[in-house]
Amino acid sequence: MEATVAERGQITLPKEARDKLGLSPGTKLEVEIKNGQLLLRKKVSLQMSKWVGKFSTNGQSTDEVMEDLRGRPFPWTGSTEDKRIANLPHDEAVKLLKARRKK
Repeated sequence: MEATVAERGQITLPKEARDKLGLSPGTKLEVEIKNGQLLLRKKVSLQMSKWVGKFSTNGQSTDEVMEDLRGRPFPWTGSTEDKRIANLPHDEAVKLLKARRKK
């Protein structure tokens, strides 16, 4: 891949590189010069505080939220019973798993 430095010092990263790294407009990059090479790294924030309060579970348990996201319940134990439940129509499987959770 190749990029050209423009008159004002800007470069355009090739689309292939942007796609592979998941770079979108506004993504911050760390710039480093090492052994005569220019290194660019996608800057990743590990601060969990920016996510606090972003999602609401509306009083649901984690299992219930995951069921909503997946669209069907997840067979947690891998038992024969769970495999049977996983092959049931969605509504029946949800009913059985909710009844099991209440026990």
